[in-house]
Amino acid sequence: MRHIYIRGVAGLIWLTAAIVCAASGNFQMTGLGVFLAGAFLYSASAAWKKEKDGKGGQVIWEKRS
Repeated sequence: MRHIYIRGVAGLIWLTAAIVCAASGNFQMTGLGVFLAGAFLYSASAAWKKEKDGKGGQVIWEKRS
């Protein structure tokens, strides 16, 4: 579950960096920051949903003959 929080925090850091870049007028870096923030927050959201549904972290052991 720790990886979900790390992804979320990384997304928030990139979002903050994008806001700072927009305030300073560096719009090229703003686009990159928004893209990376979206990617990290989406991956955190997808991992959270998978964990919530009980599908995350399951190990399926098969018997081998």
